[in-house]
Amino acid sequence: MPVWDNLVGQERVRTQLAAAARDADALVTAITNGTAPPAASKMTHAWLFTGPPGSGRATAARAFAAALQCTSPDRALGGEPGCGFCDGCHTTMVGTHADVSTVVADGSQILVADMRDTVRKSYTSPATGRWQIILVEDAERLNEKSANAVLKAVEEPAPRTVWLLCSPSVEDVLPTIRSRCRHLNLSTPSVEAVADMLVRRDGIEPSVAMAAARATQGHVDRARRLATDEAARERRATVLKLPLRVDDIGACLKAAQELVDAANEDAKQVAEEVDTKETEELRAALGAGAGAGSRMPRGTAGLMKELEDRQKRRRTRTQRDTLALALTDLTGFYRDVLALQLGSSVAIANEEIRQDLDRIARASGPERTLRRIEAIIACGEAIDRNVAPLLAVEAMTMSLRAG
Repeated sequence: MPVWDNLVGQERVRTQLAAAARDADALVTAITNGTAPPAASKMTHAWLFTGPPGSGRATAARAFAAALQCTSPDRALGGEPGCGFCDGCHTTMVGTHADVSTVVADGSQILVADMRDTVRKSYTSPATGRWQIILVEDAERLNEKSANAVLKAVEEPAPRTVWLLCSPSVEDVLPTIRSRCRHLNLSTPSVEAVADMLVRRDGIEPSVAMAAARATQGHVDRARRLATDEAARERRATVLKLPLRVDDIGACLKAAQELVDAANEDAKQVAEEVDTKETEELRAALGAGAGAGSRMPRGTAGLMKELEDRQKRRRTRTQRDTLALALTDLTGFYRDVLALQLGSSVAIANEEIRQDLDRIARASGPERTLRRIEAIIACGEAIDRNVAPLLAVEAMTMSLRAG
């Protein structure tokens, strides 16, 4: 399966990236042979992928990275790079290619310490692949220092280094960085395109696939998770019951506590799955004995503290991401309510709870619904500003009650 099949509803972007990957072959040949590069090329050293959540920014960037590293012999016969089967494509897609470095924010920011080794690596020649590729999935989380480090690397790149930056919009990236990147904007895939992908690739029943795609309004990753994970469906159903539970102050506070507790539990599960493995791997690399109680070599306490700090940031981010997902579901609930109140022809995302939507729609007017949506947005903004999650969610549930 070609790597481009991972792009859902992005035919225009796929065409542009495929053309650039073909031109990249000519550039590598010119660099290797010491000849002049082609006069006109669709390939460049820095790319910026933008688009709304769920549009597949990182997916498109990784597919492009795989096409650049493609080693299929069919390329020499005019085949399109990105076969999906060769070693270059496979290792890039699964994240094990030696010359593809992926940067993901552990916390709310990407710190300069997280970028230092990556920027240094960007100046080296590829070890086994055709290009040295740096994929930054959360470019909007670069802070001032880490962004400046990236800017210097993008300004003066090595001949065979490619930077792939992903962010929700161009405004989320420093103007000096985005001016040096080729910009590709992805759109939200249609509900039908996402449902078709779930049926073809994951073998989901068509009715389940359509329900998941409709509920997530074209968000590819959330639709796949909703269609394949029973626990995700249960959590979402619980969140969608919250508007029915805020009849009094006590109920508001209880609902807020349960929502935050669920987010904490998600963060704890991620920590249990990842943190223990990371800690044991670092201990082994430093020469410590097996088991948490074994003695650490002298001078390694700083490295362990650095790992613990990174794990703490990741747990905080996981909690906030879980809350953000719940807020998105709540916004979708009231969006449906508003559509019913206004008699809109827009399709209802949460058709399975139509009776609950009708009940809320009849009990209030569009003005109150808009105020409730504003309260949900304000909650998300407060959490982003490091307001204690419980306080932010309690304020939101009280606002949902008041309308």
